[in-house]
Amino acid sequence: MKLSEAMRLSGSAAQAIALVGAGGKTTALFQLARELAPVLVSTTTHLGAWQVPAADRHIIWQENEAAPRELEARPEAGIILVTGALEGERYQGLGPAQAEKLHELAKKWGRSLLIEADGARRKTLKAPAEHEPVIPNFVDCVLVVAGLAGLNMPLTDETVHRAKRFRELAAPFLDEKTGTSINGEMLTAMLAHPQGGLKNIPTRARRLALLNQADTPALQAQAGKIASGLLAVYDAVVVSSLQKERIWTVHERIAGIVLAAGAATRFGGPKQLLDYHGQSFVRKVAQTGLEAGLSPVIVVTGAHAELVEAELHDLPVVVIHNPDWQQGQSTSVKTGLNALPANTGGAIYLLADQPQVTPHVIGALVERHAATLARVIAPLAGDRRANPVLFDRATFGDLHAIRGDSGGRVLFTKYQVEYVPWHDESLLLDVDTEDDYRNLLAWGVKD
Repeated sequence: MKLSEAMRLSGSAAQAIALVGAGGKTTALFQLARELAPVLVSTTTHLGAWQVPAADRHIIWQENEAAPRELEARPEAGIILVTGALEGERYQGLGPAQAEKLHELAKKWGRSLLIEADGARRKTLKAPAEHEPVIPNFVDCVLVVAGLAGLNMPLTDETVHRAKRFRELAAPFLDEKTGTSINGEMLTAMLAHPQGGLKNIPTRARRLALLNQADTPALQAQAGKIASGLLAVYDAVVVSSLQKERIWTVHERIAGIVLAAGAATRFGGPKQLLDYHGQSFVRKVAQTGLEAGLSPVIVVTGAHAELVEAELHDLPVVVIHNPDWQQGQSTSVKTGLNALPANTGGAIYLLADQPQVTPHVIGALVERHAATLARVIAPLAGDRRANPVLFDRATFGDLHAIRGDSGGRVLFTKYQVEYVPWHDESLLLDVDTEDDYRNLLAWGVKD
Protein backbone atom coordinates (compact mmCIF):
# COMPACT_ATOMS: atom_id res chain seq x y z
CA MET A 1 0.00 0.00 0.00
CA LYS A 2 1.30 3.46 -0.90
CA LEU A 3 1.21 6.38 1.51
CA SER A 4 -1.14 8.27 -0.81
CA GLU A 5 -3.52 5.28 -0.77
CA ALA A 6 -3.36 5.07 3.02
CA MET A 7 -4.26 8.78 3.16
CA ARG A 8 -7.06 8.18 0.62
CA LEU A 9 -5.56 10.63 -1.85
CA SER A 10 -5.31 8.26 -4.81
CA GLY A 11 -7.64 9.34 -7.57
CA SER A 12 -8.86 12.38 -5.63
CA ALA A 13 -8.76 15.96 -6.80
CA ALA A 14 -5.66 18.06 -6.17
CA GLN A 15 -5.35 19.07 -2.52
CA ALA A 16 -3.25 21.25 -0.24
CA ILE A 17 -1.60 19.05 2.38
CA ALA A 18 0.50 20.21 5.35
CA LEU A 19 2.92 17.94 7.21
CA VAL A 20 3.96 18.59 10.80
CA GLY A 21 5.71 16.72 13.60
CA ALA A 22 8.87 14.63 13.72
CA GLY A 23 10.26 11.18 13.05
CA GLY A 24 10.09 11.00 9.27
CA LYS A 25 8.18 14.11 8.25
CA THR A 26 10.47 15.12 5.36
CA THR A 27 10.71 11.50 4.22
CA ALA A 28 6.91 11.39 4.17
CA LEU A 29 6.80 14.73 2.35
CA PHE A 30 8.91 13.59 -0.58
CA GLN A 31 7.56 10.03 -0.67
CA LEU A 32 4.05 11.44 -0.92
CA ALA A 33 5.21 13.99 -3.49
CA ARG A 34 6.69 11.24 -5.67
CA GLU A 35 3.41 9.32 -5.54
CA LEU A 36 1.29 12.38 -6.39
CA ALA A 37 3.63 13.89 -9.00
CA PRO A 38 3.35 16.19 -10.84
CA VAL A 39 3.16 18.19 -7.64
CA LEU A 40 4.30 21.42 -5.98
CA VAL A 41 6.21 21.27 -2.67
CA SER A 42 7.06 24.10 -0.31
CA THR A 43 7.57 25.07 3.33
CA THR A 44 6.25 27.79 5.61
CA THR A 45 9.21 27.46 7.99
CA HIS A 46 12.45 26.19 6.47
CA LEU A 47 13.96 23.23 4.67
CA GLY A 48 17.47 21.86 5.01
CA ALA A 49 19.67 22.36 1.97
CA TRP A 50 20.54 18.65 2.10
CA GLN A 51 16.89 17.82 1.43
CA VAL A 52 16.56 19.81 -1.78
CA PRO A 53 17.99 17.08 -4.10
CA ALA A 54 14.87 15.01 -3.44
CA ALA A 55 13.01 17.41 -5.76
CA ASP A 56 13.24 17.39 -9.56
CA ARG A 57 13.43 21.15 -9.73
CA HIS A 58 14.04 23.87 -7.16
CA ILE A 59 12.69 27.39 -7.60
CA ILE A 60 13.72 30.17 -5.20
CA TRP A 61 11.08 32.80 -4.55
CA GLN A 62 12.63 35.85 -2.95
CA GLU A 63 10.64 37.61 -0.26
CA ASN A 64 8.69 40.69 -1.42
CA GLU A 65 9.08 39.71 -5.09
CA ALA A 66 6.45 38.64 -7.60
CA ALA A 67 6.03 34.97 -8.28
CA PRO A 68 8.86 33.61 -10.45
CA ARG A 69 7.96 33.38 -14.11
CA GLU A 70 8.59 29.62 -14.01
CA LEU A 71 5.50 29.25 -11.83
CA GLU A 72 3.21 31.23 -14.10
CA ALA A 73 3.48 28.54 -16.78
CA ARG A 74 2.07 25.05 -16.26
CA PRO A 75 4.69 23.20 -14.17
CA GLU A 76 6.35 20.25 -15.84
CA ALA A 77 6.09 16.71 -14.53
CA GLY A 78 7.82 15.71 -11.33
CA ILE A 79 8.36 17.45 -7.99
CA ILE A 80 8.70 21.22 -8.15
CA LEU A 81 10.10 22.60 -4.89
CA VAL A 82 9.53 26.28 -4.11
CA THR A 83 11.35 27.91 -1.18
CA GLY A 84 12.70 31.23 -0.02
CA ALA A 85 16.37 32.17 -0.09
CA LEU A 86 19.20 30.14 1.43
CA GLU A 87 20.34 31.25 4.88
CA GLY A 88 23.17 29.18 6.26
CA GLU A 89 22.27 25.52 5.70
CA ARG A 90 18.54 26.08 5.35
CA TYR A 91 16.22 27.50 2.73
CA GLN A 92 13.64 29.83 4.22
CA GLY A 93 9.93 29.20 3.98
CA LEU A 94 7.37 31.21 2.06
CA GLY A 95 5.47 34.01 3.77
CA PRO A 96 1.65 33.97 4.05
CA ALA A 97 1.06 35.95 0.84
CA GLN A 98 3.51 33.80 -1.09
CA ALA A 99 1.91 30.59 0.18
CA GLU A 100 -1.53 31.87 -0.79
CA LYS A 101 -0.32 32.74 -4.29
CA LEU A 102 1.36 29.35 -4.70
CA HIS A 103 -1.88 27.68 -3.67
CA GLU A 104 -3.77 29.67 -6.31
CA LEU A 105 -1.28 28.59 -8.95
CA ALA A 106 -1.50 24.97 -7.82
CA LYS A 107 -5.28 25.06 -8.18
CA LYS A 108 -4.98 26.75 -11.57
CA TRP A 109 -2.79 23.96 -12.89
CA GLY A 110 -4.59 21.13 -11.08
CA ARG A 111 -1.58 20.26 -8.92
CA SER A 112 -1.52 19.16 -5.30
CA LEU A 113 0.52 21.37 -2.98
CA LEU A 114 2.52 19.79 -0.14
CA ILE A 115 3.78 22.04 2.66
CA GLU A 116 6.23 21.26 5.43
CA ALA A 117 4.83 23.44 8.21
CA ASP A 118 7.29 23.07 11.09
CA GLY A 119 10.76 21.80 11.96
CA ALA A 120 12.04 19.08 14.29
CA ARG A 121 15.86 19.30 14.17
CA ARG A 122 15.98 15.65 13.01
CA LYS A 123 14.55 14.43 16.32
CA THR A 124 12.18 11.49 16.66
CA LEU A 125 9.43 13.36 18.48
CA LYS A 126 8.56 16.98 19.11
CA ALA A 127 6.16 19.40 20.74
CA PRO A 128 5.27 22.63 18.93
CA ALA A 129 6.58 25.99 20.04
CA GLU A 130 4.41 29.08 20.41
CA HIS A 131 5.07 30.19 16.82
CA GLU A 132 4.38 26.85 15.13
CA PRO A 133 3.17 25.00 13.22
CA VAL A 134 2.58 27.50 10.43
CA ILE A 135 -0.39 25.91 8.68
CA PRO A 136 -2.20 28.08 6.09
CA ASN A 137 -5.98 28.23 6.41
CA PHE A 138 -6.44 26.94 2.87
CA VAL A 139 -5.00 23.50 3.74
CA ASP A 140 -7.33 20.57 3.07
CA CYS A 141 -5.47 17.91 5.05
CA VAL A 142 -2.84 17.85 7.82
CA LEU A 143 -0.55 14.86 8.39
CA VAL A 144 0.87 14.80 11.94
CA VAL A 145 4.00 12.62 12.06
CA ALA A 146 5.46 10.93 15.15
CA GLY A 147 8.45 8.58 15.34
CA LEU A 148 7.80 5.43 17.36
CA ALA A 149 11.53 4.94 17.83
CA GLY A 150 11.11 7.46 20.64
CA LEU A 151 8.95 5.09 22.69
CA ASN A 152 10.65 3.80 25.83
CA MET A 153 13.43 6.34 25.34
CA PRO A 154 14.25 9.03 27.93
CA LEU A 155 12.18 12.18 27.61
CA THR A 156 15.18 14.42 26.99
CA ASP A 157 16.35 16.86 24.35
CA GLU A 158 18.36 14.04 22.78
CA THR A 159 15.14 12.33 21.64
CA VAL A 160 12.49 15.05 21.70
CA HIS A 161 12.60 18.48 20.12
CA ARG A 162 11.36 20.78 22.91
CA ALA A 163 11.31 18.05 25.54
CA LYS A 164 10.17 20.46 28.26
CA ARG A 165 7.04 21.37 26.33
CA PHE A 166 6.38 17.71 25.50
CA ARG A 167 6.59 16.90 29.22
CA GLU A 168 4.07 19.63 30.03
CA LEU A 169 1.55 18.34 27.48
CA ALA A 170 1.96 14.71 28.59
CA ALA A 171 2.20 15.46 32.33
CA PRO A 172 -0.81 13.32 33.41
CA PHE A 173 0.96 10.22 32.10
CA LEU A 174 4.41 10.74 33.57
CA ASP A 175 5.25 7.70 35.67
CA GLU A 176 7.46 8.28 38.71
CA LYS A 177 8.32 4.58 38.86
CA THR A 178 9.71 4.45 35.34
CA GLY A 179 11.16 7.94 35.37
CA THR A 180 10.65 10.04 32.29
CA SER A 181 10.72 7.31 29.66
CA ILE A 182 8.25 8.00 26.86
CA ASN A 183 5.32 5.60 26.83
CA GLY A 184 2.33 5.14 24.55
CA GLU A 185 -0.05 7.03 26.81
CA MET A 186 2.25 10.06 26.83
CA LEU A 187 2.55 10.06 23.05
CA THR A 188 -1.19 9.67 22.65
CA ALA A 189 -1.79 12.59 25.02
CA MET A 190 0.65 14.84 23.17
CA LEU A 191 -0.72 14.00 19.71
CA ALA A 192 -4.32 14.52 20.87
CA HIS A 193 -3.63 17.75 22.75
CA PRO A 194 -5.04 21.00 21.25
CA GLN A 195 -1.63 22.60 21.88
CA GLY A 196 0.24 19.50 20.76
CA GLY A 197 -0.43 17.46 17.65
CA LEU A 198 -3.70 19.24 16.91
CA LYS A 199 -2.30 22.74 17.21
CA ASN A 200 -3.25 25.21 14.47
CA ILE A 201 -5.02 22.65 12.29
CA PRO A 202 -7.76 24.48 10.32
CA THR A 203 -11.26 23.47 11.32
CA ARG A 204 -12.19 22.23 7.87
CA ALA A 205 -9.04 20.17 7.31
CA ARG A 206 -8.85 16.39 7.57
CA ARG A 207 -6.67 15.27 10.48
CA LEU A 208 -4.39 12.31 9.88
CA ALA A 209 -1.71 10.90 12.18
CA LEU A 210 1.31 9.01 10.85
CA LEU A 211 2.92 6.73 13.42
CA ASN A 212 6.22 6.12 11.66
CA GLN A 213 9.26 3.97 12.55
CA ALA A 214 7.06 1.00 13.50
CA ASP A 215 9.99 -1.23 12.58
CA THR A 216 9.31 -4.15 14.94
CA PRO A 217 6.23 -6.24 15.80
CA ALA A 218 6.35 -4.80 19.33
CA LEU A 219 6.21 -1.23 18.04
CA GLN A 220 3.45 -2.15 15.60
CA ALA A 221 1.42 -3.53 18.49
CA GLN A 222 1.99 -0.34 20.49
CA ALA A 223 0.99 1.68 17.45
CA GLY A 224 -2.34 -0.12 17.28
CA LYS A 225 -3.12 0.82 20.86
CA ILE A 226 -2.08 4.43 20.28
CA ALA A 227 -4.23 4.56 17.14
CA SER A 228 -7.30 3.45 19.12
CA GLY A 229 -6.79 6.39 21.45
CA LEU A 230 -6.35 8.87 18.61
CA LEU A 231 -9.40 8.02 16.51
CA ALA A 232 -11.56 10.18 18.77
CA VAL A 233 -9.81 13.27 17.36
CA TYR A 234 -8.19 12.12 14.09
CA ASP A 235 -9.91 10.98 10.91
CA ALA A 236 -7.38 8.18 10.42
CA VAL A 237 -4.11 6.87 11.84
CA VAL A 238 -1.50 5.35 9.53
CA VAL A 239 1.21 3.03 10.91
CA SER A 240 4.35 2.88 8.78
CA SER A 241 8.03 2.14 8.36
CA LEU A 242 8.81 4.68 5.64
CA GLN A 243 12.49 3.80 5.45
CA LYS A 244 11.37 0.27 4.54
CA GLU A 245 8.65 1.73 2.27
CA ARG A 246 6.00 -0.13 4.23
CA ILE A 247 2.54 0.90 5.33
CA TRP A 248 1.50 -1.59 7.97
CA THR A 249 -2.03 -0.54 8.86
CA VAL A 250 -4.58 2.25 8.39
CA HIS A 251 -6.91 2.70 11.34
CA GLU A 252 -10.25 4.40 10.65
CA ARG A 253 -13.66 4.52 12.25
CA ILE A 254 -15.67 1.50 11.14
CA ALA A 255 -19.41 1.78 11.64
CA GLY A 256 -21.96 -0.93 12.27
CA ILE A 257 -25.30 -0.82 10.45
CA VAL A 258 -27.92 -3.21 11.83
CA LEU A 259 -30.61 -4.01 9.27
CA ALA A 260 -33.74 -4.49 11.37
CA ALA A 261 -36.52 -3.11 9.18
CA GLY A 262 -38.13 -6.23 7.73
CA ALA A 263 -41.64 -7.44 8.52
CA ALA A 264 -40.56 -11.13 8.56
CA THR A 265 -43.77 -12.21 6.86
CA ARG A 266 -42.29 -15.60 6.01
CA PHE A 267 -41.52 -16.24 9.66
CA GLY A 268 -44.90 -14.95 10.76
CA GLY A 269 -43.81 -12.37 13.33
CA PRO A 270 -41.09 -9.85 14.20
CA LYS A 271 -37.83 -11.82 14.14
CA GLN A 272 -36.06 -8.83 15.67
CA LEU A 273 -37.77 -9.61 18.99
CA LEU A 274 -37.07 -13.34 19.16
CA ASP A 275 -35.25 -14.49 22.27
CA TYR A 276 -31.61 -15.50 22.00
CA HIS A 277 -30.27 -16.77 25.31
CA GLY A 278 -32.11 -14.13 27.31
CA GLN A 279 -31.91 -11.21 24.89
CA SER A 280 -33.87 -10.17 21.84
CA PHE A 281 -32.18 -10.71 18.49
CA VAL A 282 -31.86 -7.02 17.72
CA ARG A 283 -30.50 -6.10 21.14
CA LYS A 284 -27.89 -8.87 20.97
CA VAL A 285 -26.73 -7.79 17.50
CA ALA A 286 -26.51 -4.14 18.54
CA GLN A 287 -24.57 -5.00 21.69
CA THR A 288 -22.17 -7.15 19.68
CA GLY A 289 -21.43 -4.21 17.40
CA LEU A 290 -20.73 -2.01 20.39
CA GLU A 291 -18.52 -4.61 22.07
CA ALA A 292 -16.52 -4.94 18.85
CA GLY A 293 -15.77 -1.20 18.90
CA LEU A 294 -17.85 -0.24 15.88
CA SER A 295 -18.64 3.46 15.90
CA PRO A 296 -21.32 4.50 15.47
CA VAL A 297 -23.70 1.56 15.65
CA ILE A 298 -26.79 2.45 13.63
CA VAL A 299 -29.99 0.42 13.77
CA VAL A 300 -32.33 0.82 10.82
CA THR A 301 -35.98 0.13 11.70
CA GLY A 302 -39.07 -0.22 9.54
CA ALA A 303 -41.82 -2.68 10.43
CA HIS A 304 -42.44 -3.00 14.19
CA ALA A 305 -40.33 0.14 14.67
CA GLU A 306 -41.63 1.04 18.12
CA LEU A 307 -41.16 -2.46 19.47
CA VAL A 308 -37.64 -2.68 18.05
CA GLU A 309 -36.67 0.72 19.39
CA ALA A 310 -37.94 -0.21 22.85
CA GLU A 311 -35.40 -3.05 22.90
CA LEU A 312 -32.58 -0.54 22.39
CA HIS A 313 -33.65 2.41 24.55
CA ASP A 314 -30.72 2.18 26.96
CA LEU A 315 -27.96 1.36 24.44
CA PRO A 316 -25.66 4.03 22.92
CA VAL A 317 -26.83 3.34 19.38
CA VAL A 318 -28.38 5.54 16.71
CA VAL A 319 -31.85 4.41 15.69
CA ILE A 320 -33.01 5.53 12.23
CA HIS A 321 -36.46 4.76 10.86
CA ASN A 322 -36.70 3.83 7.19
CA PRO A 323 -40.15 4.94 5.99
CA ASP A 324 -39.60 3.15 2.67
CA TRP A 325 -38.74 -0.25 4.14
CA GLN A 326 -41.49 -1.97 2.15
CA GLN A 327 -39.65 -1.12 -1.08
CA GLY A 328 -36.89 -3.56 -0.27
CA GLN A 329 -33.64 -4.05 1.62
CA SER A 330 -31.79 -1.56 -0.57
CA THR A 331 -33.70 1.29 1.09
CA SER A 332 -32.44 0.21 4.51
CA VAL A 333 -28.89 -0.15 3.21
CA LYS A 334 -29.01 3.46 2.02
CA THR A 335 -30.81 4.75 5.12
CA GLY A 336 -27.92 3.45 7.21
CA LEU A 337 -25.33 5.00 4.90
CA ASN A 338 -27.02 8.38 5.06
CA ALA A 339 -26.61 8.42 8.85
CA LEU A 340 -22.84 7.84 8.80
CA PRO A 341 -20.38 10.56 9.80
CA ALA A 342 -18.35 11.93 6.91
CA ASN A 343 -15.06 10.49 8.20
CA THR A 344 -16.26 6.88 8.35
CA GLY A 345 -13.73 4.52 6.78
CA GLY A 346 -16.10 1.62 6.24
CA ALA A 347 -19.29 -0.02 7.45
CA ILE A 348 -20.15 -3.54 8.55
CA TYR A 349 -23.73 -4.58 7.81
CA LEU A 350 -25.16 -6.73 10.61
CA LEU A 351 -28.36 -8.70 10.08
CA ALA A 352 -30.96 -8.61 12.84
CA ASP A 353 -31.62 -12.33 12.44
CA GLN A 354 -28.00 -13.34 13.09
CA PRO A 355 -27.46 -12.85 16.84
CA GLN A 356 -24.82 -15.60 16.81
CA VAL A 357 -22.25 -13.25 15.22
CA THR A 358 -19.50 -12.52 17.75
CA PRO A 359 -17.24 -9.50 18.36
CA HIS A 360 -14.31 -11.73 17.38
CA VAL A 361 -15.34 -12.11 13.76
CA ILE A 362 -16.16 -8.41 13.52
CA GLY A 363 -12.73 -7.61 14.93
CA ALA A 364 -11.11 -9.89 12.34
CA LEU A 365 -12.85 -8.02 9.51
CA VAL A 366 -11.76 -4.66 10.93
CA GLU A 367 -8.16 -5.85 11.30
CA ARG A 368 -8.07 -7.09 7.71
CA HIS A 369 -9.46 -3.76 6.51
CA ALA A 370 -6.77 -1.88 8.44
CA ALA A 371 -4.09 -3.97 6.75
CA THR A 372 -5.49 -3.85 3.21
CA LEU A 373 -8.22 -1.20 2.77
CA ALA A 374 -9.91 -3.89 0.68
CA ARG A 375 -13.22 -2.77 -0.80
CA VAL A 376 -15.29 -5.75 0.40
CA ILE A 377 -14.29 -8.12 3.23
CA ALA A 378 -16.28 -11.17 4.33
CA PRO A 379 -15.80 -14.28 6.48
CA LEU A 380 -15.27 -17.57 4.68
CA ALA A 381 -16.90 -20.39 6.64
CA GLY A 382 -15.94 -23.71 5.11
CA ASP A 383 -16.06 -22.91 1.40
CA ARG A 384 -18.94 -20.43 1.58
CA ARG A 385 -19.11 -16.69 2.01
CA ALA A 386 -20.78 -15.75 5.28
CA ASN A 387 -22.03 -12.64 7.05
CA PRO A 388 -21.35 -10.00 8.27
CA VAL A 389 -19.67 -8.11 5.44
CA LEU A 390 -17.48 -5.00 5.66
CA PHE A 391 -17.75 -2.42 2.88
CA ASP A 392 -15.00 0.16 2.47
CA ARG A 393 -16.04 3.80 2.03
CA ALA A 394 -14.98 3.58 -1.63
CA THR A 395 -18.05 1.37 -2.23
CA PHE A 396 -20.56 3.72 -0.64
CA GLY A 397 -21.46 5.30 -3.98
CA ASP A 398 -22.26 1.88 -5.41
CA LEU A 399 -24.34 0.98 -2.37
CA HIS A 400 -26.34 4.16 -2.87
CA ALA A 401 -27.10 3.03 -6.42
CA ILE A 402 -28.72 -0.33 -5.60
CA ARG A 403 -32.47 -0.72 -5.95
CA GLY A 404 -35.31 -2.94 -4.80
CA ASP A 405 -34.77 -5.88 -2.50
CA SER A 406 -31.07 -6.15 -3.27
CA GLY A 407 -28.43 -5.79 -0.60
CA GLY A 408 -24.70 -5.31 -0.72
CA ARG A 409 -24.20 -8.70 -2.38
CA VAL A 410 -24.73 -7.06 -5.78
CA LEU A 411 -21.25 -5.54 -5.38
CA PHE A 412 -19.51 -8.91 -5.13
CA THR A 413 -19.23 -9.11 -8.92
CA LYS A 414 -17.75 -5.62 -9.21
CA TYR A 415 -15.15 -5.87 -6.45
CA GLN A 416 -12.82 -8.70 -5.55
CA VAL A 417 -13.92 -9.95 -2.15
CA GLU A 418 -11.20 -10.24 0.49
CA TYR A 419 -11.98 -13.33 2.53
CA VAL A 420 -11.16 -13.96 6.18
CA PRO A 421 -11.16 -17.72 6.87
CA TRP A 422 -13.41 -18.45 9.85
CA HIS A 423 -13.94 -21.68 11.71
CA ASP A 424 -17.52 -21.08 12.89
CA GLU A 425 -20.05 -22.25 10.31
CA SER A 426 -22.91 -20.90 12.43
CA LEU A 427 -22.26 -17.67 10.52
CA LEU A 428 -24.03 -19.32 7.59
CA LEU A 429 -27.29 -19.54 9.55
CA ASP A 430 -30.12 -17.06 9.39
CA VAL A 431 -33.72 -17.36 10.55
CA ASP A 432 -36.56 -17.50 8.06
CA THR A 433 -38.65 -20.30 9.60
CA GLU A 434 -39.39 -21.83 12.98
CA ASP A 435 -37.08 -24.72 12.07
CA ASP A 436 -34.26 -22.22 11.40
CA TYR A 437 -34.86 -20.68 14.81
CA ARG A 438 -34.73 -24.03 16.61
CA ASN A 439 -31.60 -24.95 14.69
CA LEU A 440 -29.90 -21.70 15.70
CA LEU A 441 -30.74 -22.16 19.39
CA ALA A 442 -29.53 -25.75 19.28
CA TRP A 443 -26.27 -24.69 17.64
CA GLY A 444 -25.44 -22.34 20.52
CA VAL A 445 -22.76 -19.68 20.68
CA LYS A 446 -19.43 -20.59 19.12
CA ASP A 447 -16.31 -18.47 19.20
